[in-house]
Amino acid sequence: MTITPVDLFSSMLDFRPDGGVRAGARRMTGGDPGVWQVAAFHVETDADVHADHWEVHPDAEEAVCCLAGGVRLYLRPTAEGGAEEMVRLGAGTAVIVPRGRWHRLELDAPSDLMSITRRPGSGLERRSASRE
Repeated sequence: MTITPVDLFSSMLDFRPDGGVRAGARRMTGGDPGVWQVAAFHVETDADVHADHWEVHPDAEEAVCCLAGGVRLYLRPTAEGGAEEMVRLGAGTAVIVPRGRWHRLELDAPSDLMSITRRPGSGLERRSASRE
């Protein structure tokens, strides 16, 4: 086996239930059951974090980590007519998004982010189509 560096800004790592780790193409949805995906992102604009979409991961919680820069993570209200919750993340901070909770990001500055979750069943929904 040849050991080579993995560029986390262009690929991702899958941590498999058998203890194996595989590098591969980044994807926002899908994946094998029980596999945790770790991916890093350099983002410059709100469009880079699909700020106009809600995202959900029904298979697991998600750790959203801000490695550099700053972002705001919004959680969609769980009750009709409720207000969005906002958590501000600065460099070196993370938040755990509960399993099945719709969320989205907006940037305070260009940022380096890391996401850790299981992706099966993940979904995106345009904000205009959601129940806000």
